[in-house]
Amino acid sequence: MASDPDGKDLTVNYPGGALTMTVGAWKALFGVDTPILVPIPETKTVTVKSHSRVRVIGQPASNVTGFSYDFTQWPTSQANNAAAGDVILMSWEGSDGQWTGRITGAMSDLATFLSNNSIKPVQFRSERGTKYGPFQLAV
Repeated sequence: MASDPDGKDLTVNYPGGALTMTVGAWKALFGVDTPILVPIPETKTVTVKSHSRVRVIGQPASNVTGFSYDFTQWPTSQANNAAAGDVILMSWEGSDGQWTGRITGAMSDLATFLSNNSIKPVQFRSERGTKYGPFQLAV
């Protein structure tokens, strides 16, 4: 039995949170060729300060010199067996009714993400019934 690839869930991280909805909903809202669906890594720098270390209790301490290194951080989100985040209902121009999504983070961060990226007017409602939007990328 074949499954529909557009029916699979996809989580996209944005500053302050993450949004999970079906691939088909992502394509309908942001366009098929949207760069949002392509993860972009960040280069992070870690600095370790110099310090003393005791390897075996009772032995003298040795000095560790400070150093730093860079690594590539790919977008991640917290995961466990339970569904993460809060349920929202979304609708946008051309959608056939409301679509369910799940967000982590603040609703205001999602609103900022949508207003910076959505090519169609989109609005959403939280589980508590608070309505947000419409949001759209200003061209």
